[in-house]
Amino acid sequence: MKKVLFVLTSHDQLGDTGEKTGFWIEEFAAPYYKLLDAGIQVTLTSPKGGQPPIDPKSDTPGSATPATERFKKDKETQEKLANTVMLSLMKEEEFDAIFYPGGHGPLWDLAEDKNSIRLIESFYGNNKPVAFVCHAPGVLRHTHNTLGEPLVKGKKVTGFTNEEEAAVGLTKVVPFLVEDMLKENGGEYSKVANWQPYAIQDGLLITGQNPTSSELVADKLLQLLHK
Repeated sequence: MKKVLFVLTSHDQLGDTGEKTGFWIEEFAAPYYKLLDAGIQVTLTSPKGGQPPIDPKSDTPGSATPATERFKKDKETQEKLANTVMLSLMKEEEFDAIFYPGGHGPLWDLAEDKNSIRLIESFYGNNKPVAFVCHAPGVLRHTHNTLGEPLVKGKKVTGFTNEEEAAVGLTKVVPFLVEDMLKENGGEYSKVANWQPYAIQDGLLITGQNPTSSELVADKLLQLLHK
């Protein structure tokens, strides 16, 4: 049985706005169930362990999808999510791939987390898929390849766009813009219209643009796992 590590944020403060953030439910639920239904074993981890914060905006009727509805009725997965293992305890050799759901939270903690950076570099360096959706490509900010260059350098990538960040009014709140960072690190960044599904794969690196891209990222990850 293939094993995938899901890394979730522990950060719940939206800058100094006084509002809450965290991970986006759809970006967790859609890939989780797609992999689970394909017979993949999923382990959940976060920097602090325990219950990762859910972005309240992702838990509204307007953000509901079949996957989020399934999650709301799924006591077993809710229990699993409430008891994520601490990220510092995770070892790359125990898994076949790593996946990061987005939400704004990861821009604050996972982008700077040494354990997260170490894991991504270790998975990638050992020819295992690394996948990210929406804001999660932001966690690649300080990751490097075996040559010591930014991991995304020369790679086709996507992620939450500057336009989408402006549309949700958080351009001045986030610590950095995902699109700008990917370009600055040498990534070959591309995107489609706001809120449209778009995912891109370059070798072992899979990135998705926004919440609607979650299933596309999971599909590409499944294809790599079944090779």
